[in-house]
Amino acid sequence: MGVMISLSPDVDLLTGIPVGRSLTALDVAELTGEGARYELIDGVLTEMAGCSPEHQDVVMHLSALLFGLRPPGLKVLPAPFDIIDNQTAVQPDIVVITKPIATHGYVEGPPLLAVEVLSPSTALYDLNTKFKRYERAGVASYWAIDPIKLRLIAWELRDGEYVEVADVTGEESWTAELPFPVTITPAALVD
Repeated sequence: MGVMISLSPDVDLLTGIPVGRSLTALDVAELTGEGARYELIDGVLTEMAGCSPEHQDVVMHLSALLFGLRPPGLKVLPAPFDIIDNQTAVQPDIVVITKPIATHGYVEGPPLLAVEVLSPSTALYDLNTKFKRYERAGVASYWAIDPIKLRLIAWELRDGEYVEVADVTGEESWTAELPFPVTITPAALVD
């Protein structure tokens, strides 16, 4: 199954992507490429590469840990799940949000936590572009995890800016208070 093709003159016939204007988050939601993951930053579309086994190990282990400890009223979701506003649609590897999810299936307002598991192809993007977008959007906590170096860096939003609250590696542990108490040991996130 490929990208849907439209005959509209303002849509590229090969990709189905609107042309001649900035894209919106709703444009991205309508893209239907098989297995494709798209993100939109300030109207600029990016297709995301597939994930490594190490990446997926961390996502699965951390999702299970967070899911098991979440208090009532919170939801833990792994990607793909869009966090959107009109010009930005990103897919953190894991989010923690308050229930309920909006009826259209998107998170309205910033999540309590966004987690990105770094890959060689996305690390700079995750630590710079997405870091700034999460900060600007008011995401209370942002964690970046390197599955190869077994490193976790965590930031919390204070007075509108991220402040680093943890940088642990290997067998070191850190106990997060936000969005709820949970102890993370990077080495325990991989098999």
